[in-house]
Amino acid sequence: MTHRVLITDRPWSNSDIERAILEPAGCEVIEAPDGDEATLVSMAQDVEAITTCWAHVTANVVNAATKCRHIARLGIGLDNIDIPAATAKGMLVTNVPDYCVNEVADHALGLLLACARNIAFFHLRTKQGEYELKAGPPMTRLSEQTLGLVGFGRIAQNLRLKAMALGLKIIAHSHSENDYGTGCEMVSFEELLSRSDYISVHAPLTDETERMFDVAALSKMKRTACLINTSRGGLIDEKALWTALRMERLRMAALDVFEPEPPDLSQPLFQDERVIVTPHAAFVSDQSLHELRERVARQILAVLEGREPENVVNPEAKHTSA
Repeated sequence: MTHRVLITDRPWSNSDIERAILEPAGCEVIEAPDGDEATLVSMAQDVEAITTCWAHVTANVVNAATKCRHIARLGIGLDNIDIPAATAKGMLVTNVPDYCVNEVADHALGLLLACARNIAFFHLRTKQGEYELKAGPPMTRLSEQTLGLVGFGRIAQNLRLKAMALGLKIIAHSHSENDYGTGCEMVSFEELLSRSDYISVHAPLTDETERMFDVAALSKMKRTACLINTSRGGLIDEKALWTALRMERLRMAALDVFEPEPPDLSQPLFQDERVIVTPHAAFVSDQSLHELRERVARQILAVLEGREPENVVNPEAKHTSA
């Protein structure tokens, strides 16, 4: 029996890793030419598994996929999958929550250092032919600064250890207020905003966290503070961020994620030399991508063969009739 598996989208050049695992087990791997809803609805109708990176698996896609048993996220966050709709149809949803912890923490730390040491600023100026130390904003010794972590999962905890090695004081805020035995000082969101010299965002995107960095939140930050986001673009109100920078109520921002993606790079926020922009690259390394793709393919294979996959986020779907 042939199982059909739909890949909605991929930011890498081919699907060789997935095919090498799935095709010998009797799976036909098909790829959507576009990740828009209409295309996915039309292609999902006779597939048993869907794997998605950034494309949105909406309720309409779920309802069209009448034979589907499994939706696998090629990543950590689940905001692009309608999990309640999938659960109602008895479809398992999985992700890989621990595959790029080091990479994202390293990227966030790199962005922090680029802000702290004016690396991006001086790089841009020197590339434009200006060699002038006095042109840069003031710099402060890191060991006298405070890093605030919004969200305190695996990545934030990893970043904490690396930042502590540089002498930074670390505080954190999370919905659970759990320090996971690390001894990290847990504070309210308002206290984190007012005390932090750098804020690194590591929260999931939910209805409660969407645009949590709005006008009100940004106004509570230090005027000398830097905001770093490697989590989800929707956590920051980009219009409010641009206003804060324009009014000099914030020193810098470093963004790896955006809403939407890709962003309109002609917007003044992204043109400003106080804003560092990278193209959703924090999760990437040769090793992390290979691990991610292999683990997702094996999750799919497990479901199709009647076995339990790793990282099921909606176990109640197993007791739901489609």
